[in-house]
Amino acid sequence: MAFSIQWSCFLSLLCLLIQGDAVWCECSLGGMEIEGGTFNLSNGQNEGSMLRYHCPKGYYPYPELAYRCQVDNQWTPAHSRSRCKRVECPDPTVLQNGHISPIHENRKYYYESKITYHCYSGYTLRGPFRRTCLENGKWSGSNPVCQHDSGDCPDPGVPPGGSRSGNSFEIGDKVTFKCRRKMILMGSEERECQLNGHWSGSEPSCYYKHTYDSPWEVSEAFGGDIKNTLSSNLVNKTQQGLSIKLRRNGTLNIFIAVDVSESINEEDFQNAKVAISTLIKKIEEFSVYPKYEVIFFSSKIRTVIDIQSFYGSNNPTLKDLLDEFENTEREDNYGTNINAVFNQIREKLGVIKIRDTRFSEHHHVIILFTDGGYNTGGAPTDTVERIKSMVYMGQPQQRQEHLDIYVFGIGTSVYDDNLKPLTVGTGGKSHYYRLEGLDKLQQTFDEIIDEEDVRGRCGLHRAYGDLYDSKEKRKNFPWVIYITVTTNGETQKCLGSLVSPRFVLTAAHCFKNKDSTATLEVTSGHLLDVETVHIHPQYNITAKVNQGVKEFYDYDVALIELQQDVPITISLRPICIPCTDETNAALKQTFTCNQQEDFLLQNRDKVTFLTKTDLKEKDAHLKLGDDRYNCIKQALNINQTIDVTQVVTDNFLCTGGRSIYLDKVACKGESGGAVFKNHEGRTIQVALVSWGTKIMPKCQYDQLVNSDDDSRDFHINLFKVLPFLKSILGKRDESYAHLVFID
Repeated sequence: MAFSIQWSCFLSLLCLLIQGDAVWCECSLGGMEIEGGTFNLSNGQNEGSMLRYHCPKGYYPYPELAYRCQVDNQWTPAHSRSRCKRVECPDPTVLQNGHISPIHENRKYYYESKITYHCYSGYTLRGPFRRTCLENGKWSGSNPVCQHDSGDCPDPGVPPGGSRSGNSFEIGDKVTFKCRRKMILMGSEERECQLNGHWSGSEPSCYYKHTYDSPWEVSEAFGGDIKNTLSSNLVNKTQQGLSIKLRRNGTLNIFIAVDVSESINEEDFQNAKVAISTLIKKIEEFSVYPKYEVIFFSSKIRTVIDIQSFYGSNNPTLKDLLDEFENTEREDNYGTNINAVFNQIREKLGVIKIRDTRFSEHHHVIILFTDGGYNTGGAPTDTVERIKSMVYMGQPQQRQEHLDIYVFGIGTSVYDDNLKPLTVGTGGKSHYYRLEGLDKLQQTFDEIIDEEDVRGRCGLHRAYGDLYDSKEKRKNFPWVIYITVTTNGETQKCLGSLVSPRFVLTAAHCFKNKDSTATLEVTSGHLLDVETVHIHPQYNITAKVNQGVKEFYDYDVALIELQQDVPITISLRPICIPCTDETNAALKQTFTCNQQEDFLLQNRDKVTFLTKTDLKEKDAHLKLGDDRYNCIKQALNINQTIDVTQVVTDNFLCTGGRSIYLDKVACKGESGGAVFKNHEGRTIQVALVSWGTKIMPKCQYDQLVNSDDDSRDFHINLFKVLPFLKSILGKRDESYAHLVFID
């Protein structure tokens, strides 16, 4: 055996000496397979490459989640046979003053196990009575407690897999928690009963190595904290213009640091960039404009965005910030120095303190993404204490709300004990989260400010998601409304767009006469009750029959008034429409109505509309100015004896054809649907689908159908029908909130 080890070391040294020539040494893949799963390599079998295992839903890699190829061409940690093991949740039989059922053999509970809680006589169950073991190794819901009316604070319970010391719950009493061997305590190890009847800190949980926090859980906790931070910096919030201003002396400084060492693979790095971009955009949707510093770090530090640039004469714009991410590449990424990150943040805070006499009013947020495996620079805990001392200014109890440090444990092997002491929150609240990976971090951040303060804002939508999942896709286009109109027993399908909680915008020709009835539904099947339909007073489809125009679609616009406001959710919320304060807020401009039109409607600009069933995006290009006549003249195919401008008035926008761009065409059933543009995460409707020159053969299959040379689509330009929209949507009516239109 000794000879074999020495020979192996000799071969490794030999490989290192001659790697640049014909001999190349690699970590062997022999025996690295995993039973029941697969693996992938971050950099082949080369030094520093990470081998990561993947298991089916409800299973995790055992005994290790991943391995790294070392310089001696060996995998670390020491390899043993790997298999996909069923996810286990912590032992829930720790309930005090009650019991659970069923009790499994050896008290082992696996993915999809279900349990029910029962309290002894004289005790009342607080919390869920039934829980399920989830794929992330946690039980659904919060920890139930069998409550007895005693004490100033409620019974804090016992986390599954843990234990508690202390059974007195009077003001000033403390309780401590521990987790069983090989488990990690998350949350507060010690909690104190406070004067307000609440426990300090946060509810503890016991995690296995394979346990992680779901995006929903992180969104709820982190999002609530961030929302409170933003709200504390706001005054003068008004509903009409939705204008939210920073406090006169309030400044929010955000430091974001992302570990890009060799333990974080390239995919996670790219996901981190997307997630940070999402976070910045979501915060700015809240109409708060904080100052940022963004750091990528390994053994060295690269400052992508320097917070001091915000204190100069030219503050960077949102586009500048996002462009920085697009252009950022990974550099030398060996080693990890977390302490250097906190030292740089401490130095920047010191500079700000000197430059800004109102430093005492500032709120500081530090967000760190790392696996915690620092191997250079030393422990960062002392540096964090110095940051706290600088911010607290000798008053730690009174100034806690001025500093929050959030730590997200990422990567395959997370060093929790290194990271938990770095978090800082008011009242000892834990700000530590464990993520499965960065691929879902964008989803986490996109939900953090989906709160009452912003959810009603127009044009908000998800820019990602599973395009094959109808519920997820609904979040991409939450304004879409499906309309079924019945006239004399005949039905017609149309699309519409929610433009306020009370009104749906669609095409007038969907309603053949006043006796038509309409039903509206969203993809979830939830029906919306109709109060009345407002059709543009100048719409008259037979107005030019005597001139040979069988159907005349000028002013083809209608508003459906609902009986009550729809409940605004992430899957159902309004689109922006022209010449409103809301649209100016979405554009981050103070445009006049004409300026909005010039900005949103430019020749050959791309616009989008949707297929009727699967909500696939169809792109087309506006033909304006000198291009307009060549576009609209194709309508002459309908009637060669009349001036085309009498058929296609100035109220229409024209798309279609294959010159300069190949456009998509609208299909039957898509009438009334929004023609829209996206701008920095917000969607603005500029027109609605009205009519076209051809019914293309493939339209019946709900496909993305290309235009031919003479097919054209005509869309009602919303800027041309503003008086009608304003007369209804801008009407001050006590029964619904009106939109504020600009001149």
